[in-house]
Amino acid sequence: MARGGNNPVIIPANVKVIIANSLVKVEGPNGKLEMKLPSKLKVEVKDGKVSVIKETEEAQVKCNHGTVRARIAVMIKGVTEQYVKVLMIEGVGFKAAIAGNKLSMTLGFSHPVERTLPLGVSGAVEKNTIITLKSADKEMLGDFAAQIRKIRVPDPYKAKGIKYAGEHIKRKAGKTAGGATAGGK
Repeated sequence: MARGGNNPVIIPANVKVIIANSLVKVEGPNGKLEMKLPSKLKVEVKDGKVSVIKETEEAQVKCNHGTVRARIAVMIKGVTEQYVKVLMIEGVGFKAAIAGNKLSMTLGFSHPVERTLPLGVSGAVEKNTIITLKSADKEMLGDFAAQIRKIRVPDPYKAKGIKYAGEHIKRKAGKTAGGATAGGK
């Protein structure tokens, strides 16, 4: 049985954790995040540490115990050092640009594809093909990066499209010449 929920989360000096009406609010140099607590769990802040405490031993409460502790740890890390997702665009003529809070991409369609950066997500484009997204909210950043990747998923034959940095695309062999025999004899 996992007991990760019992471990306290250490609060850095430049971070404030506030608990009010089943809400956990975390404030730091990179932003503010909040999370609603599930029922039958409570959070205590003591001596620079956050602890999650179960009020009952029900199965669902046990499941939520470690998850809530992990999400609080992720929130604290996000407001101290932002999370980063890097997307790479591969393909002839494929490119991206950011103007204000709009990400505009040319991906081989008849029109450029535009997406608005969500509030709390910042972005930059390097060499027209590398998109770097940053945010304190890990969940929102991951969702937005997945939406961008979904616009042009890399194909397995030429690996053209949008992929995460470090992602390996399993390549397939194309058609080969001389597969059929002539004459049938």
